[in-house]
Amino acid sequence: MTIEEFFRENPVCAVAFSGGVDSAWLLHEAARLAERTAAYFIRTPFQPAFELHDARKTAAQLGVPLSVLDFDVLTVPEAAENPPDRCYYCKKSLFSLLGGAARMDGYPLVLDGGNASDDAGDRPGMRALRELGVRSPLRECGVTKAEVRRLAREAGLPVWDKPSYACLATRIPTGTVITAEDLGRVERGELAFAAAGLRDFRLRLRGDTGLLQVRMEQMELARQILPELQGRLAQDFSAIELDSTPRQGRET
Repeated sequence: MTIEEFFRENPVCAVAFSGGVDSAWLLHEAARLAERTAAYFIRTPFQPAFELHDARKTAAQLGVPLSVLDFDVLTVPEAAENPPDRCYYCKKSLFSLLGGAARMDGYPLVLDGGNASDDAGDRPGMRALRELGVRSPLRECGVTKAEVRRLAREAGLPVWDKPSYACLATRIPTGTVITAEDLGRVERGELAFAAAGLRDFRLRLRGDTGLLQVRMEQMELARQILPELQGRLAQDFSAIELDSTPRQGRET
């Protein structure tokens, strides 16, 4: 099946829009090929503020209406307790909310931006989407991550080279209860390191300390900026250590 065929079969649909490159290109195609579409962004404590900024910018460029739904995912006990299958409970609650809003607006089908490079398997989040009837056109049509970036660049989407970004909850060790305070610490820390020039990195929370993971090509930059940023972030982290193992293509 091609993307064109998918939208011929599903001409009225809503796109779960995260602000990243996958859902941005999916929204581009929905705007081009569907009879009617709209984008929905769920604002939770798990998402940093820049994700909504990116989503609004891209939706405006595409001329697609964007609805922002607010939801405190920390009110879902199974998500806040952070078990190994936390993503199942998070996705189930968020997409239940999104699906209800979309149906009220006249969109019977919800799409997400999972692509063919994602390991579908029995990942908890993907299991939740299957249970709710959410479709992933990029995966179904065999569109890989590399193809998404190429096509998004050709389409002039501003996020075509945006690094993959897993939610802030992934920075907190499994089994550690997630709090708004800890999510705020991580977000402030990652914003500071991003402003200093790092890309595609993670700042993991380890109790009162942080573990900074960067790619090999930015290891030297991280070493240079770390002393100053440790001082600036002292109220949030007692210390920040640079992981000596370069970050690979991990999505978490």
